[in-house]
Amino acid sequence: MNYIENRTFDEINIGDTVSLNRTLSMQDIQLFAVMSGDVNPAHLDEEFAKSDMFQKIIAHGMWGGSLISTLLGTVMPGPGTIYLGQTLQFRRAVGLGDTITVTVTAKEKDAEKKRITFDCECINQQGKAVITGTAEVIAPTKKIKRLQTVLPQINLHDPGAHYRRLIALTSGLEPIRTAVVHPVGRNSLIGAMIAAQVKLIVPVLIGPEARIRAVAEAENIDLSPFTIIPTKHSHAAAATAVAMARAGEVQALMKGQLDTGELMEAVVAKGTGIRTERRMSHVAAMDVPNYPHPLFITDANINIYPNLEEKRDIVQNAIDLAIALGTAIPKVAILSAIENISSKLQSTLDAAALCKMADRGQIRGGILDGPLAFDDAISPETAKGKGLNSPVAGQANILVAPDLEAGTILAKQLEYFAHAQAADIVLGARVPIVLTSRADSQLTWLASCAVALLLAHQNK
Repeated sequence: MNYIENRTFDEINIGDTVSLNRTLSMQDIQLFAVMSGDVNPAHLDEEFAKSDMFQKIIAHGMWGGSLISTLLGTVMPGPGTIYLGQTLQFRRAVGLGDTITVTVTAKEKDAEKKRITFDCECINQQGKAVITGTAEVIAPTKKIKRLQTVLPQINLHDPGAHYRRLIALTSGLEPIRTAVVHPVGRNSLIGAMIAAQVKLIVPVLIGPEARIRAVAEAENIDLSPFTIIPTKHSHAAAATAVAMARAGEVQALMKGQLDTGELMEAVVAKGTGIRTERRMSHVAAMDVPNYPHPLFITDANINIYPNLEEKRDIVQNAIDLAIALGTAIPKVAILSAIENISSKLQSTLDAAALCKMADRGQIRGGILDGPLAFDDAISPETAKGKGLNSPVAGQANILVAPDLEAGTILAKQLEYFAHAQAADIVLGARVPIVLTSRADSQLTWLASCAVALLLAHQNK
């Protein structure tokens, strides 16, 4: 059991000293910024910091001051201390990786008021002072010993970190001409405009012109730089967009305010669609808090109950996408309810067959294992606890759901319970198809367009 115990006024003598050591991490800086609201770019923006006087990210000055408070409030005098004031001088900056030794030393005592003045000093690993000063407290007069409070675990998540990495991969690539299908809603039009501003796409707006212009006017959007191809309704918009893709006039499609099924009906139409020999499938490129690897979930939108051959294409599409987005050899978990093969559970048989297909070269570019339960696939602790000898378990990049229902539930659970974001794309057609939702954030829109851009350039 860990206890916290104070030292009373009478137990402290002039010259008594206590110290602690702390090494500055980026998490320390981020936590302090979250707590204080101090988002000075000198502490958080690496590019800005390089141009600042210290030419590196540095700690907030009061981070060191808070460590002085830690000593006074928890060690000497400890619980029961009342902080009255402090005077600090900040001598040097504290950079990432610096180790600070914080020391407080009793300097003066006021027996009548039970006050103690402490000299305070923070010294870096080079023996140089970074903070000096004094602090005055009212020291406790009664002995206090209590169980130390167990602090909550804090997991910092940088929202959209994976997505910003994807967008950065597009640097230097020419934007692709993209048919935006039926952008008659606020989010669909704004999303296309933002993607155009950051040079991911050159949007071609296809749909009822009066409705598109009405949204633009309401949102103060200038449409003069963009091409508008008028159609009477969403069906015609989808057919026109697919025809342009078939003719090579656009390199991607983006869903606007129409149902996915309506768009896909035009995509798969015999004779006029843009199908290929490869089965089309959906992949959600996920940005999941606290999961250290890029994560792709498939299929949660297109194939309802895929058979084994269709699952082969679904897996291959996801592998090709992961490689295009920078994962050299994707690790693919074929999901089921259990990790053992059972004739009573078809998904386990399919998983085993898919793994053997990969062994025989029918699926290329990734490492497959399955069947794996969800926790087996993403948790190293679970995989180790179950004794799974697997190159995929605990570190999967791609999760292959047994059917659309399971894939949809999994993706939505991550979005709403784990605060993940999903950039949705359809693969296997002649051009990538960006699926968007009215609930998507601007960053998700940009990430989806970045995925399409990277795929289009790879296809070239």
